[in-house]
Amino acid sequence: MFVRKKKNRSGTISVVVIDKSQGVFKELITIGTAKDQSEVEQLHLQAKKWIDIHTGTRDLFKEHARAIEEEKLARYFLSNIENIALNGPQLILDQVFRLIGFDSISDEILKHLVIARISQPLSKSATVEYLKSYFDEDVELHKIYRYLDQLHRTQQEKLQQISVAHTRKILGGKIGLVFYDVTTLYFETDEHDDLREKGWSKDGKHSQPQVVLGLLVSRDGYPLAYSLFNGSQYEGRTMIPIVEDFVKRFELDDFVVVADSGLMNKSNLALLESAGYKYIIGARIKNEADEIKQWILSQSKRDGLFCETLKGNARLIVGYSEKRAKKDRYNRDKGVKRLRTAYKSGTISKENINKRGYNKFLELSDNVKVEINQAKINEDEKWDGLKGYITNTTLPAKDVCGQYNELWVIERAYRITKGTLEMRPMFHFTPKRIEAHICICFVAYKVHKELERILKVSKINISVDKVLDIAKTITTLKIKLPADGSSVTKTMLITPKHQSIEMLFDEKFWNKFLG
Repeated sequence: MFVRKKKNRSGTISVVVIDKSQGVFKELITIGTAKDQSEVEQLHLQAKKWIDIHTGTRDLFKEHARAIEEEKLARYFLSNIENIALNGPQLILDQVFRLIGFDSISDEILKHLVIARISQPLSKSATVEYLKSYFDEDVELHKIYRYLDQLHRTQQEKLQQISVAHTRKILGGKIGLVFYDVTTLYFETDEHDDLREKGWSKDGKHSQPQVVLGLLVSRDGYPLAYSLFNGSQYEGRTMIPIVEDFVKRFELDDFVVVADSGLMNKSNLALLESAGYKYIIGARIKNEADEIKQWILSQSKRDGLFCETLKGNARLIVGYSEKRAKKDRYNRDKGVKRLRTAYKSGTISKENINKRGYNKFLELSDNVKVEINQAKINEDEKWDGLKGYITNTTLPAKDVCGQYNELWVIERAYRITKGTLEMRPMFHFTPKRIEAHICICFVAYKVHKELERILKVSKINISVDKVLDIAKTITTLKIKLPADGSSVTKTMLITPKHQSIEMLFDEKFWNKFLG
């Protein structure tokens, strides 16, 4: 008998034991299949052991006795297992929580709530069951609610300070770019109060009360600070208060505020300039004065070309992108096609009368007749591929565009907090509980981002979500030692998927990031 390594079409290698008898080759057993070379070598060793067992001289009596003894030991071991916890995510996230410095908050409930929010976002009552069932952590619901009140009163500020200090550290001691944007968070209720009010909802929940959340993040999307506003608050009036508060609390001096055009108005620009802040804000070039619009449309449209002019104390920069032009054309054609389908009868009901989106191309007459205005479409085509920026920095136009385009990091922050962390809808109804819930989600997002960074710098090519999905299948056994009544624990990393993130369960791996 001998061992053969057989290549498969899928790219894997099968390790097979072959017997040759009277010139005929026969496959006796396939030991296993693997792709990784180290796994193939392990299978090869197993195959050799299999041959030794089946070709050597065997003492069947001793083997039988050994098998009985091994079974007894296995049963004894299993009978002394006290608990099995599916706590893989907890073991990883606990380390990240500690690295950032959040463990300086003495109350363990914060860590439990943050890790549960990342692992399995649920209501507070369901979180109690999750912590017990999966992590073997006993946390009483009334203690969670009591902690939320404490978090609101004394710990929100400290948590933001820890987050900013850690972000400064990983960015080399300087914040630099500060990105700002707002979103809305709705409530599954019809009741409203001074904080929860109806307003324009980014989630399309216009009939439900909401709050407005303003968020500051750094380069690469690390969260810095946040503020809550009344649900009816106009988003353009939220930026200055949070920026000024952040600068004052953390003594920021050399930074650039980057924000979307929806936050641009004369008042904001005047306040930013009067405070001496540098800024890059998207410009609403279609709303400029006729003279400036004529200047913009007269410029040559070449991919990557920028032109600029002075606008008060700032610079108006306009860039052209062929990729953006294609996207603009595609979106408009799609919108117009939808309009033609919706209003092919030539009439319109009162509830459809608005100028949002591509309804701007509709021409109304006698309040009932509707037709698509081709002249408006032709006028809109002139702006395809054009994007404007207002800045008081001295950065080259290309760099201004590049830094503005990093606004996607805050959009991603909202996607993760609203999606993965399920920050909304909220089921708390008092301002202090609402703010505490937002704070927990803020800390959870910081932990999520730091784990993402650690995976990247460690060249572990697996996403945070995938790592946590694998970790959820990893168990920790707690085994009682009958002799002295003590217990030992063992985290079981069994499958190849478990072994792909094995380093995340090694204390030495995490110690590299301390200091």
